[in-house]
Amino acid sequence: MSNSMKKKKILPELRFPEFVDSEVWNNEPLENIYNFKVTNSFSRDKLNYEIGTVKNIHYGDIHTKFSTLFNIEKEHVPFINSTEPLGKIKKDCYCVEGDMVFADASEDLDDVGKSIEIVSLNNEKLVAGLHTLLARQKESKFVSGFGGYLFKSNRIREQIKKESQGAKVLGISAGRMSKIEVAFPTDNKEQQKIAECLSSLDELITAHNQKHRALQSYKKGLLQNIFPSEGETVPSLRFPEFRNSKKWEPKRLNQISSAVFDGTHQTPTYTESGIPFFSVENIVSNKANKFISRDDYLVATNKNKPEKGDVLITRIGNIGFSAIVDWDYEFSIYVTLAVVKRDEKFISSYLHGYMQSERYQREIQSKSLLNAVPCKINMDELRKTEVLLP
Repeated sequence: MSNSMKKKKILPELRFPEFVDSEVWNNEPLENIYNFKVTNSFSRDKLNYEIGTVKNIHYGDIHTKFSTLFNIEKEHVPFINSTEPLGKIKKDCYCVEGDMVFADASEDLDDVGKSIEIVSLNNEKLVAGLHTLLARQKESKFVSGFGGYLFKSNRIREQIKKESQGAKVLGISAGRMSKIEVAFPTDNKEQQKIAECLSSLDELITAHNQKHRALQSYKKGLLQNIFPSEGETVPSLRFPEFRNSKKWEPKRLNQISSAVFDGTHQTPTYTESGIPFFSVENIVSNKANKFISRDDYLVATNKNKPEKGDVLITRIGNIGFSAIVDWDYEFSIYVTLAVVKRDEKFISSYLHGYMQSERYQREIQSKSLLNAVPCKINMDELRKTEVLLP
């Protein structure tokens, strides 16, 4: 261990009361704690979800679906096809409980080196596959579950980012991973307390996600029935006080709004602060917005500008996703978004809801250029899309 590493006094800002007066955390290079084992390079077409004797961790699943603490009974893990030569896999290269598996490649810097800890294998055979690094403790310095959360910490994640290399696709090697510093409490009881705390939060998040999915499914059913189906002018499900009301009226967007327009077609010069600038990913994925100068904002909005109460809808890439402008501050949008100006002819929250109905989604898709790259709907076609108003 280097002298500089020995001199560092490592302590977390937040510590459980019973460990406040405990020793400072150890700080060691990863190579002192872990050895790296050989992984395979089986691509997706070498895997299946139906039958096999050995399961395989693909790096894409680490990025998208596997839990921090990997329990093989709770994860949907593919098998290696029986036609593949499994005899070449050495016994020492099969995963064991306590191993860390890192995704060594990503197009996104934030995901390089994303990891999971193997906490339960249920006596099944598992290997780490394409674009992964398999790390095994040299001696048991970490209790089960602690490593999984440790390698999610900002301190380690920032080091991994700095060690990553590449242009379009970023990657990190076992050699560069070995250089990062790992700080940890030597008391197993403190490690256990940290792992149990964070694991309980993950369980709570999972429960809320399951509830969210159930509510989303319920909402989807309502959307199918609370708006009229194709060819109909009344919905199959109607609130009691409106069952004897008139049929709904079909109107084009440009008939119910004074203006339907898109954002600037020029990529602006971004600034560190200023006027918020939104594009598709900000509306669909809640990604942090960029900023432009006030001068660029005034140029972009000199004819039309989005305001509170307007409805935004995506028109390039992920087509047909809508949102209500429920904020008061000034902002500008890119060409990938369109604005339907608020109007007394409709309630914005109703229009937003209708735009998510199957009927409207089918119509906007039918009017879109799906073969274009990226796919899009032209503004004239968007203005012609039909909305049914009660």
